Amino acid sequence: MISETVILSGHIIDSLTLPKVLDEITELGGDFSIEEIEIGRTRQNPSKALIKVSASSPELLKRIMMRIKRQGIEIEKAHEVVLVRATRNGMLPDNFYSTTNLKTDILVGKRWIPVGRPEMDCAIIVDLKHKRAATAPMADIRKGDFVVVGDEGIRVIPQTQQKEKDEFQFMRSRVSPEKPKEIVIQEIAFRMKQAKKKGEKILLVGGPAIVHTDAGVYLEKLLKKGFINLLFAGNALAVHDIEYALYKTSLGIYLNRGQSAEGGHGHHVRAINTIRKAGGIRKAVNRGILKSGVMYTCVKNRIPFILAGSIRDDGPLPEVITDVIEAQQAMRKRLKGVGFVLMIATTLHSIAVGNLLPASVNVVCVDINPSVVTKLIDRGSFQAAGVVTDAELFLRELSRMLVTSKV
Repeated sequence: MISETVILSGHIIDSLTLPKVLDEITELGGDFSIEEIEIGRTRQNPSKALIKVSASSPELLKRIMMRIKRQGIEIEKAHEVVLVRATRNGMLPDNFYSTTNLKTDILVGKRWIPVGRPEMDCAIIVDLKHKRAATAPMADIRKGDFVVVGDEGIRVIPQTQQKEKDEFQFMRSRVSPEKPKEIVIQEIAFRMKQAKKKGEKILLVGGPAIVHTDAGVYLEKLLKKGFINLLFAGNALAVHDIEYALYKTSLGIYLNRGQSAEGGHGHHVRAINTIRKAGGIRKAVNRGILKSGVMYTCVKNRIPFILAGSIRDDGPLPEVITDVIEAQQAMRKRLKGVGFVLMIATTLHSIAVGNLLPASVNVVCVDINPSVVTKLIDRGSFQAAGVVTDAELFLRELSRMLVTSKV
């Protein structure tokens, strides 16, 4: 058996981090012995454990170490990070370190330095001259970049367990259709007020069901009152919002009476054509062609929006970014300063944006389908809390709580 001694510190008892680490060691076929342990006597006092991790082969020990590092363990005798130059644009060296969305440090020149822009499924590139490091998606790698390989000299810092008064009370169970909706939405409204007071930006990631359920009017109120500072969506939300503004229909259905409009199946395509003829959404607003709706409100209130396309889009609208790498880059640039994210009725956009966010950003995912939240969490956005409900009900109640109350 070969072994490595690691240190686990912080709120490792009440957060169940210690048993998680021990379970992962044995689950992978390793063994452990706790050499020392010091347990904090109060919630404010951290605990510390010295654990000897053993395995039958170097390969197995490496697998175990890579897994438990995500729980925040530190190597007792840490080695410096290993760097290899990229040989081509857009291509990483073999055995590159694949990042998590947790805060991460690397050991360079006998000093721990933070890795900027925490994001999952990226590489870490290092500027040796200025002793700086940051995550980088594969597409942004350039020939000559110093890239971290292996798992030596890497320290992952798990989310600090928050005190009970500061945490989402409904996050104790991640997703359930049986939660009392009003209490949950009150909690979210409170968090959004806090974010606004702290000067953090609030991002809404939305799907077309916001328009289909006639909830656009409530989103408009939140935009006007400054509770939404940034909008990410696809072609569909914008198209059907504009269709409603021009024809009072969504997917050809009059929302005020639930009846099909004659020739309504073509309304969304006609809406796209109108905006393309005007030269884009902003020009349509400025020329008085588009006079209401979510997109109109964004333009009038100077709220940035990014529309990312998909293979099934009609049109699309001129502002829609059809290159997925370009869309990712545009989203990354806008995420600076975002402290709270609402994801409403969009599976693919929710997961895509979740992949770009650090774990420190609070995320609430709202969908009528509980599997959407489960998928988001399973893909690494473990900080996401889920609300299983209709988009219209959620936005109506949230708007009532935020717009009619004093902030």
